[in-house]
Amino acid sequence: MIRSMTGYGRGEAVQEGYRAVAELKAVNHRYAEINLRMPRDLLAHEDSIKRLILKKIRRGRVEVYITFERLSGGEPEIEINRPLAREIKRAGDHLADELGVRSDLSVAQLLQFEGVMQVKEAEADPEQVARVLSQAVAEAAEKLWQMRSREGERLAADFVERLDRLAELVERIAERSPLVVEEYRERVHKRVQEWLAGMAEPDESRLLTEIALFAERANIEEELVRLRSHIQQFRSALRLAEPLGRKLDFLLQEMNREVNTIGSKANDLAISRHVVEAKSVLEQIREQVQNVE
Repeated sequence: MIRSMTGYGRGEAVQEGYRAVAELKAVNHRYAEINLRMPRDLLAHEDSIKRLILKKIRRGRVEVYITFERLSGGEPEIEINRPLAREIKRAGDHLADELGVRSDLSVAQLLQFEGVMQVKEAEADPEQVARVLSQAVAEAAEKLWQMRSREGERLAADFVERLDRLAELVERIAERSPLVVEEYRERVHKRVQEWLAGMAEPDESRLLTEIALFAERANIEEELVRLRSHIQQFRSALRLAEPLGRKLDFLLQEMNREVNTIGSKANDLAISRHVVEAKSVLEQIREQVQNVE
C-alpha cells in the first residue's frame, strides 16, 4: 500500500524524572532529509533520533521539534566564587576611601556581579535521557507513519479512478484507430476521382501504395499495447508495500511518451481529442504522485 510523504506525528514520554515531547512534520522531498530542532545539551542523541525516524520514513523532509525537561531529582548546586567576591569588595572599599564616601556594598549586590555566583544543574543520566527521548520519538514516528498510510489509501483510490478513465480513453482510441486508415483511403480515392474527372482512370496500385504507407505511419498498435501494459503495472504497484514514488513517476513518464507518440501519429480529430484528455488525466496523476513516498 502506498504512503503519502506528508503528515504529522506527536509523541510524549514521562519517566525517570524526565519529560520529552517530539513533534514530526513531513513534507514532500526527493530524498529522506531530517532536520532536528532541540536543546543543545541533547545533541549527543542526534544520530540515534534520526535512526529511529528513518525506520519509518524512506522519503520526505521531516522537521523534528523536541522539548525536554527535568521533573524531579538532582537539586541544583550553587557555587560562590569567593576570591572574586573579595576582590570586588576590596575594590569597592578602596574606591569609597578615595572618594570619601561610605562603602555600602551588600552581599546581595556582590552576588549579582557576573561570575560571583553560578547555579549548576545536576547532570542528567545519559542513559535515562536516551530512553525517554527514544520513547517520545518512536511514538511520534509511528503516528506520522499511520497518518501517511491513511493519506496513501486516499491517494490510491484517486489513482484507481483516474487510471480507469485513462484505460477507457485508450480503448476509445483503439476502436477509432482502424477507421482512420479507411476514412483516409476514401478521402484520397474521392479526391483523385475528382482530379481525373473526364480523364483516364486513376492508378489504383499507386493509390493503394500511398494508403499502405499512410497506414504504416499511422499505426499506433504498439503504442497502445505498451500503454495498456504501463497502466496495468501502475495498478499492480499500488498493492506493493515498498516505497513507490520513483517507480510510479517513471511509469508516468513512459505513459506520457506513448500518448505523445499516438497524438503525433494519428492524423484524426477524434483521436486527438482523446489524446488531449489522456494528457490531462496523466498530469492529474503526476501531481498526486509527487506526494507518494
